[in-house]
Formats: sequence, C-alpha cells, structure tokens
Amino acid sequence: MLCDLDRDLAAARAQQFGIPEVETDYQRLLSRNDIDVVDIVTRGNDRGENHQELTFAALEAGKHVLCEKPVCHDYRDIRRAHEVAASKNLKTKVGLTFRYAPAVMYMQALIAEGFIGEPYIFNGFEQNYQWIDPDTPMDKRPHKERSEDTEIKGHDPRPEAIQVLSLEGYGAPIIDIGLMSVGSRLERVVGTLKNMLPYRRRTNLDTERERINVDDADIFIGGCANGALLSVQSAYVTVGNYPGIEARIYGSKGALVCRLVEEFRECETLHGAKPDAVEFVPMPIPDRFFPPGVGPGEPWPSLFYGNLVHNFMQELQDGVGVNQGNFAQSACVQEVINAVALSHRQRRWVDLPLEA
Repeated sequence: MLCDLDRDLAAARAQQFGIPEVETDYQRLLSRNDIDVVDIVTRGNDRGENHQELTFAALEAGKHVLCEKPVCHDYRDIRRAHEVAASKNLKTKVGLTFRYAPAVMYMQALIAEGFIGEPYIFNGFEQNYQWIDPDTPMDKRPHKERSEDTEIKGHDPRPEAIQVLSLEGYGAPIIDIGLMSVGSRLERVVGTLKNMLPYRRRTNLDTERERINVDDADIFIGGCANGALLSVQSAYVTVGNYPGIEARIYGSKGALVCRLVEEFRECETLHGAKPDAVEFVPMPIPDRFFPPGVGPGEPWPSLFYGNLVHNFMQELQDGVGVNQGNFAQSACVQEVINAVALSHRQRRWVDLPLEA
C-alpha cells in the first residue's frame, strides 16, 4: 500500500510501481494487520517534522520501520523511539543510505581485517550543489496551493540563530561512515555553520526571494575516544555531481579513500595505499558486496538503495542477529549533529555525550 496526502500522486506512483492500493490517511494504513513494515519517506515540510510523529505511530502499531533521516531532530527522541522498538521486538533502519554502498561495505570489511591498522585520521566530505541557485525553491515540493505547513524556519538572520539543514540532511551519512571507520565514539567536537546564500525562493509558488537563514555549509572537527581525529564537511552549495560522498581513513598500516560520486559512468570507487606502496591504487569491489542482480556500472540508486532495502529484508527474515543502521545508530549520529550546532551557537568545544 502507498499512502500520500495527494491521492492523485499516490495513484500515479502506485501504477508506476505496481502497488495494488493507495491511501491518504496513515492511521488507516497502520491499522491494517496485513502490513508488517512501514517505510517513512515523507516531507511534511523542509524540516521533516512529521517523521517523528509517523515513526512513533508506526512503532506503537507494531510495525517494523524504515525511516528517512532525520527520525527526530533531538537525539534523545530517537533513543526513545529505539527503546519503544526494542520493547516490541521491532527492527528499525534509517536512510543512512551510503553505508550500504558496496564500496563503503568493502571499505569497512577491509578496516575490520586490519588493512589500515590503528585508525589515526578520518576526513569526510559531502558535497551537494542542489541549492547553489538561489531561485531553486528551498522547499522543493511542487505545491499546488499555499498552506501553513510550507513555512521554513530561518527568518532570524543572526549567525547563532542559523537553522540546521545541510548538516542534518547531508552531513548525517558521512558522520555515520566516519564513526564506523574510526570504530570509536566522539568525545568532543567544535564546528561552524555558514549561510552562503541569504536570500532564496521559499517554494515553487513564490516569485520573490526572502531571507532564509539555513546552513548552506558546515565544517567540524572532533576527537575520538580511541585517540583518532575526525573531520567532516557538508554543503548544499558545493559544485560537483551527486551524491558527492568522499571518505578518507588513514591508519598505522594503510589508508583507504572511498568516493561515491557519479562520474564517467561509475558511481563509486575505492583506492588503497600502504606505507611501502604509497600510491593509491584501485581496489576492485568483490561481488559479495553488491545487491542481488546488480553489479558495477549500475546507477547509485540501484546499488545503494538496493543494498539498504535488501539488508533490511534479510534482517527481518532472519528474525535475530544484527540490525545495522538502526535507530540506536541514528541517535549517535544525531547527537553529534546536535553537539556541532551547540558548538556553533556557543562558539566553543562541546563534550560528548551531551548528557554527561
């Protein structure tokens, strides 16, 4: 079943993908006993506030949940959702899509095998140019009429009042990969958020630009509990092809550079180097890391989303065992995001965990 407030859109998408039923009321969907898994991909507004409402409703209804990021804007609420899921023996997964890229999965396998040795430094980059044009609507939904829920926060122009968007939307996947790569939690962070394009169109219905104070770009560095250093940069306004992930991990025995950037008909590459062979050389990705029926040369949605969904279905079918990329992991990522935002607003290093 496909559920959307716009029945016409729901019906068109249902026909496109062979979905037998459509619904406009999520509560009627959740009341169905023959639905086991809910995939929350809504955009109630550009802040995604309704992810939290729908997530808790789905969990209370006894559904396994796959949710796009952010599940909630406060890491404590995501932990609470994780606790609800655990209490009901439900599995969860978050759209931290790029951890499921075959190149990233192979990278993590190599790290686990000792390829890099002791991790020293992780550098993560998420470039995205989707909003470099100020006439691109900040809210990309094709609105048919004006309503109150189209409003995007960000009217306060003060630097400390900047609204977190890029860090949460595009920083989250690379933070996730960084935490996996160093194999440690962060103990402290310091960062800054920057609004590069102060005036934008708010929606497709607006003809004039207005003040929207969101983080078009951000950078932070952090120190890990195991002594490693971690840095992350994400942006809405960096030129280069999407998805634009680059992850670099350097250690005592080697280094790996993974790029998830669709260029020259390839959407992912992995290179490695060793102290006695410092030139980075291509590292072919073994077949076992690709989703069924998919191989090198496929577009990134087939690879990354395909692996994410296939992984979740495997976890649900097995019934027990590992549940990677779940709400607990998302809470760890969101806590870092919350800490970086606090660091920017208070212009200081922030210690983790935040509740310590």
